Amino acid sequence: MHTVKYRLNDPRLAPRRTKLEIPGWAGSRDPRKDGSHEQVWHCVPFSEGAQYGIELFYPYDNELRVSTRDGTLRLEGDWGEPPAPGLQWPPFRNFGDSYYTYQLLLDLKLEKGLAIRTEPHPRFYTDRSDTVPIAVPALVRNWWPMLFFCVFKSPAEGCTHIFRPAEPFAQIIVIPEEANFELSPMNEEEAAERELQARRIYANRPNLAAGTEWTSTTDTVFDGTYRHLHRAAKDKARQD
Repeated sequence: MHTVKYRLNDPRLAPRRTKLEIPGWAGSRDPRKDGSHEQVWHCVPFSEGAQYGIELFYPYDNELRVSTRDGTLRLEGDWGEPPAPGLQWPPFRNFGDSYYTYQLLLDLKLEKGLAIRTEPHPRFYTDRSDTVPIAVPALVRNWWPMLFFCVFKSPAEGCTHIFRPAEPFAQIIVIPEEANFELSPMNEEEAAERELQARRIYANRPNLAAGTEWTSTTDTVFDGTYRHLHRAAKDKARQD
């Protein structure tokens, strides 16, 4: 178990482990049964991936609308006077029109060997309105004492990204600071073992999926094979 400690410039920016919002950005509470519309939370890999990180919330009461018009980035919002002397206000800046920055002033202290990486909040992948801000991936080492700002991709011409009060706008994941791996093809024994595993799952799918099959509104057939194996693997890991 690793510990991530945080220090805030604004207490309203307090981070938390990312949670699925159902109903909300993760979809509605459609059960896994015939006639239901498929939701992203029905997919275990997506649900696990979406909840892997730390979500950051927009702390201000005034909405910010970011748009691109005639190739020029526009940052529009009623900001008023700075809340404190000397504070960059508003906390957003144009960054070459193709990008813009948000001054976070958030400090995350990690254990040795770990780093943080910014990325879009998972609701970006479920949004149909194209209004969710797009955080640009960036890796920040644990010796850096403050995440001063986060970079975002500017919206396409005619589109508007919106920062709303108390709404998550980005996600941070904790990863090893060095990508110490190399790509290598499997040898024949390893490849044969993986192929055998795949064939066993395929052959036993009727038993593994028993009682869990359902057809969605788009005539897509789902079953609980992965969920059952996932649960069994987690139980085995706890016992080991």
